[in-house]
Amino acid sequence: MYNKIHNLLEKKTHISAELRNDLEKSWCHVRNLERHDYISREGETERFLYFVDSGAMKIYYLHDGKEICAGFAYDNSLICSYPSFISNQPSAYYIQAIKPCILLGIKREDFYRIVDKYREMERCWRIMTEEALLGRLQRELEILTLNPVEKFERLMTRSPHVFNIIPQKYLAAYLGMTPETFSRAKATFQKS
Repeated sequence: MYNKIHNLLEKKTHISAELRNDLEKSWCHVRNLERHDYISREGETERFLYFVDSGAMKIYYLHDGKEICAGFAYDNSLICSYPSFISNQPSAYYIQAIKPCILLGIKREDFYRIVDKYREMERCWRIMTEEALLGRLQRELEILTLNPVEKFERLMTRSPHVFNIIPQKYLAAYLGMTPETFSRAKATFQKS
């Protein structure tokens, strides 16, 4: 599992042998989740950053009693309630397994100790945070300006792999549409 974490981080910046050793000592909290298990709930303060070795999770919040899907995590990605993890304040999000998961976690205090100690980890975290911000801004623009077929097309173009990982009802929620609208958008896209 450590090699997968190192490979993910190496895509952003070079990781020294010393940093690699420190990460292996600290990124050591294994969690096995069944479908529907949570790693985070609204009101809880995020204490871990997790690497998803296998499985799939959804990130959502509740608005007027309705789930609003904000994103996903799946094999070889990082997951936590980022606003809570960064600010050390209670989360507004729920993170729930939609498939059985194996996670490897690092405590918040260990992670930030490593970020403070190693320039390359600081750089890696900055790049990952910038990419996440740009992705969120792009998603917000798409949700506000595109019609259902265009939303479907953008997701298919940007992340075709999610259609093999995430059930359609969650993809529909993520795109801000009903399952029926999602099915119509999919059919229209496939005809073109």
